[in-house]
Amino acid sequence: MSEEEKKEIEAKKEETPKVEPVKNEKEDIPTLEKGEDFVENNAKEEEKPKVVERTQPTVKIETELIERVIKINRVSKVVKGGKNFSFSAMVVIGDANGNVGIGFGKSNEVVEAIKKGASQAKGSFVKIKVKGDTIPHEIIGEFKASRVILKPAGPGTGVIAGGPVRAMCDAVGIKNILTKSLGSRNSLNVIRATMDGLTKLRLKRRG
Repeated sequence: MSEEEKKEIEAKKEETPKVEPVKNEKEDIPTLEKGEDFVENNAKEEEKPKVVERTQPTVKIETELIERVIKINRVSKVVKGGKNFSFSAMVVIGDANGNVGIGFGKSNEVVEAIKKGASQAKGSFVKIKVKGDTIPHEIIGEFKASRVILKPAGPGTGVIAGGPVRAMCDAVGIKNILTKSLGSRNSLNVIRATMDGLTKLRLKRRG
C-alpha cells in the first residue's frame, strides 16, 4: 500500500465517532448466598397486619333429653254455638342419668299442650338416687288411690313395668327393675305414685 492510501484510511478512522459503552444506571444486583434475603437499599419494610384471634364463645353442650308423652286427654265443653275442644298432656322428661321431671300442660291444640307440659317438666327436675342400672332398695310409692311397688333386679332382667312406669324408668335411666301397680290404674295417678316412690329412695340407711 502506498502512503497516500494509508493516510486516507487513518483519516476515515478519525472521522468515525467513537461509541462509548452505555452504563447501566441501575445498581448492580449483588449475588445472594444461600439463606440470605434480598432487600433493596431504599425499600421500606412493610408492616405486617396484626392477626387478631377471635375466641369463640363457650357453648354448653346439653345432653339429649328423653321425652315421653304419658297421656293426652281431650275435654269438650258445650256452649251455645256448639262444642269447644281442649287438650291436656302429661309429659315425662329425663336425661337417663338420674334426673327426671313431670309436667302437665293444657291448650286448645295438642302440640301446644305437649310443649307446655315439656317446659313444665324441664323446670321441675328431681335427682333420683340410683345404684348402677337399678334402684338401691324396695320402695312403695303412693298418690291418692294408686300405689306402685318398685323392687331392684339383677342385670339382664330388664324393665318389668307397664306404660307409665316404664316411661318413667327409661327417663331416669333404670334398666333393671321389677314393678307392680296396685289400686287405681289412672295414668296420671300412677305416674305421680311412681315419682313419689323414686324420690324416697336412699343410698344410705338412716340411723
